[in-house]
Amino acid sequence: MNSVARKIAGQSRPQLKLASSWSASLRGSIVRRPYATVKIDLPALDRKWRRTLKRSERSEEDASLLRVESRGTTLSTDHAQSADNRMYILSMFPYPSGNLHLGHLRVYTIADVVARFRRLQGYNVLLPMGWDAFGLPAENAAIEHGIDPAVWTRDNIARMKEQLESMNGSFDWSREFATCDPSFYKHTQKIFLLLYKNGLVSRKKATVNWDPVDNTVLANEQVDSEGRSWRSGAKIEQRELEQWFFHITNFKESLLRDLKKLGKDDAWPERVLALQRTWLGRTDGAYYEFPVNSKDEKFQTQKLKIYTTRPETIYAAQFIALSPHSPLVQQLAQEDAELRAFVERVKDLSPDTTEGYLIPQLKVTNPLAFTKDATEAHREPIPLYVAPYVRGDYETGAIMGVPAHDARDYAFWQTHNPDTPLKYAVAPTADASTLVDMRGPYLGEGYMTITAGQLQAMPSDVAAKHIVSQIKDASNLAEGITKWRIRDWLVSRQRYWGTPIPIIHCPACGPQPVPDDQLPVQLPKVHAHWENGRVGNPLESATDWVYTSCPKCHGHAKRDTDTMDTFVDSSWYYMRFPDPHNSEAPISEAAARRYLPVDIYVGGVEHAILHLLYARFVYKAVMGILYPRVGARNEESEHVTSLLEFSGEPFKRLITQGMVHGKTYTDPDSGRFLKPDEVGLSNPSQPKVVASGKIATVTFEKMSKSKHNGVDPTKFIAKYGSDATRAHILFQAPISEILNWDEWAISGITRWLRRVYNIVLNVQIPEKTSSAGFDAQIYFDTSQRTIPEMSKKEAAQWDADVEVWRTTQNTIASVTNALEKVYLLNTTVSSLMGLTNTLIDKPLSSDTVKYEATLRLIQMMAPITPAFAEECWSILKPNSGSVFAQGECSWPVPDGSLRLLESKGVDCAVKINGTLRFVASIPTKPADMADNSPEFQEWITEEILKTEVAQARMRTLNVDIRSAVKVFVVKGGAVVNYVMPKEKKEG
Repeated sequence: MNSVARKIAGQSRPQLKLASSWSASLRGSIVRRPYATVKIDLPALDRKWRRTLKRSERSEEDASLLRVESRGTTLSTDHAQSADNRMYILSMFPYPSGNLHLGHLRVYTIADVVARFRRLQGYNVLLPMGWDAFGLPAENAAIEHGIDPAVWTRDNIARMKEQLESMNGSFDWSREFATCDPSFYKHTQKIFLLLYKNGLVSRKKATVNWDPVDNTVLANEQVDSEGRSWRSGAKIEQRELEQWFFHITNFKESLLRDLKKLGKDDAWPERVLALQRTWLGRTDGAYYEFPVNSKDEKFQTQKLKIYTTRPETIYAAQFIALSPHSPLVQQLAQEDAELRAFVERVKDLSPDTTEGYLIPQLKVTNPLAFTKDATEAHREPIPLYVAPYVRGDYETGAIMGVPAHDARDYAFWQTHNPDTPLKYAVAPTADASTLVDMRGPYLGEGYMTITAGQLQAMPSDVAAKHIVSQIKDASNLAEGITKWRIRDWLVSRQRYWGTPIPIIHCPACGPQPVPDDQLPVQLPKVHAHWENGRVGNPLESATDWVYTSCPKCHGHAKRDTDTMDTFVDSSWYYMRFPDPHNSEAPISEAAARRYLPVDIYVGGVEHAILHLLYARFVYKAVMGILYPRVGARNEESEHVTSLLEFSGEPFKRLITQGMVHGKTYTDPDSGRFLKPDEVGLSNPSQPKVVASGKIATVTFEKMSKSKHNGVDPTKFIAKYGSDATRAHILFQAPISEILNWDEWAISGITRWLRRVYNIVLNVQIPEKTSSAGFDAQIYFDTSQRTIPEMSKKEAAQWDADVEVWRTTQNTIASVTNALEKVYLLNTTVSSLMGLTNTLIDKPLSSDTVKYEATLRLIQMMAPITPAFAEECWSILKPNSGSVFAQGECSWPVPDGSLRLLESKGVDCAVKINGTLRFVASIPTKPADMADNSPEFQEWITEEILKTEVAQARMRTLNVDIRSAVKVFVVKGGAVVNYVMPKEKKEG
């Protein structure tokens, strides 16, 4: 009998010996209570297990110190571990503003949950944390409060670190740094000089974007579409200054090329890739020259040069428009009083005005007129207008008006020639049949129309090159050209709180790099500047710091008084975490080989352009120079012959989470935002305005002080506990979508945790457990053979066991799939709730199966609710150590027993708009498909439609469930409700 039990249990797994402090903390911690009176204090559990973890960490630190003393360094042992077993997970590090907000909590919860899951799978996970500490807010606060920005920053870091620790994160604080640490920005300066040495940095005079509020220069990327600063909101001024630039444009081809690699297998969101493509802005356009037609001899030899990004639309050109600032317009206005008055009047008109002035004495000729296939239509003179919507500072100050393919041109043409039909050069389809009903411009690519002659039906992007070539060969009036939107990265800032630029300016020798042994160039103390509340850059007046000697001729020289854009710090910080104490280099080759690139990077989509583009550039440049065979971590890197061929990327996978919106209450009469004490919440579903008693209007909006909808996550955690808060964050919305924060909805989470705790306290724990694990295949195979001999009671237990274990196995598969894909994290909680319900609904299942299923439930909950899982684990497996015990691969995996537990199918109750319409018999859900995932919703819909009853009812009801706007699947497919779109009323 004992031998059979051992076979059923399976082979034993080696156990890691834990520090005695851990097991000591567990003794006496098991409190058994009757089911009905069980209570659980989640905030108290947080405190208990944080204390236990700290004691364990101290024991590990003591052991680590002994290893360091015996071996001399920890770096070699760290790097000796297999790179195949490592995983580097990183969340975008925070700016230390002083307060953690829910956006922080969401991103760090996602990263921590994934890191804990991977550790349980046996990976050696690096999950570090640091601080993006330089920047204008600290300097502005220093001026306002009269304190050193370093003091303000350090105080904020201490406060935010305490807040972060309250969320039960598993961050590796031993690697912590702030970008304002001299030991960090020493290497920021080294990177600057590395790029400088390799011709990727230069100083030149340039017209720059000056922020008059923050008194500093901004990069083009930091100015919004309205010409305002991304931070202060001030209207930007143009100034000419000597500035430092990183030559990111040298890498434009590789930055665009390697987006294809990042798009494979959805490694990066398509939205981010599209934003990067747009910002890089490659366009294959052309310059055309339109000869001027005039009786006046002084204009007869002139040609109007225009630039277009749609060369193929020249067949549809119906006018040429000049900017009022065009030199030709200024020349004509000298002799045309009416034009002169028009130019003066339109100065104050909005850029989208459709006003215009027709120049009667001038027309132009389409360059197509000089090609061999030219028609009479191509030779017709084209009118010439002056149009304020044409910018004088863009290209040549003249545009080719194509109203059939440009919205602005169309609006202008409709104002001045509403009865003239449009000429379409491009159609959505090759036969141009779609143009019959076209009313307005067609803006997309497509196929050439009959107006293009021999090029008719050719794809428009292909035709563009043919057209330019034909015109160039015939008359030299066309020139194809590739342009890019991206410009070199301006990194100079005229502020104090940033990394000093490591350059010395010598009157005799010119700019000289600071010698390596003199790095870092540290910021000087300028207490008087802050105490007196002065504005401007204090480095310019710090004479003891500014005046120095030239490292080349040793004559009198001055330090550069600019500091670097803070985006320079965040462009490389991820390289530092693997090797944070290296004093010689930003990162060693050994650390780079082991950790880079980052496996999973988590952060907001708002950083899709600036931070991510700069990080990609710096990684390609720095790793391509220092360690070209390491940075890409693929075979391509072995054959790189040019820096610009280096294809390495810093982040293998990018996860972007949505924003968190707060519940916002407004007065239904005035629309005024209500403060918390102005809303009565005795019935949360019907909040009332205290003053009037009326039902308040409830919306979810971006959190702000003016809307009184902010939430302090530390207070929330103190009230509900970190674990409930973490589960609530994941459960409320898919990762990529906006999370509408509703405090009252957390009651469902806390109720679930209480139910799980009740299961744990009431499950029968084996008095003596075998060192071997539970072997479900042997257990169910053995029991299955005895089914004919079972009593009614035994058969009921068998059925319950099968249902519990089948649900357990399906849950393992779906939760694992969701955690691996990350974007499906919200489904993990619902899947775990489903397993919880099964354990409660099947009280007849055997003690063994209940216990084993409960163990796996707790293991799967552990990444999401770590403190709660530790408490439950200590009850289920007393004195066995942490559920996260290092060195163990303890994440549950499907055990192959499902083949013994297969059900014939599921009777699925199909509802349409909440009304039960029919019941369809469908197969059981595939094990590897996550509950409530889009993939599962599509699968169950198709399986339903395969049934005869569904096909008949669809015809009767005249509906197609594939067109549902929402699909709700309950209990793994037992019930599915399709919400159909509302029918439009006629008339």
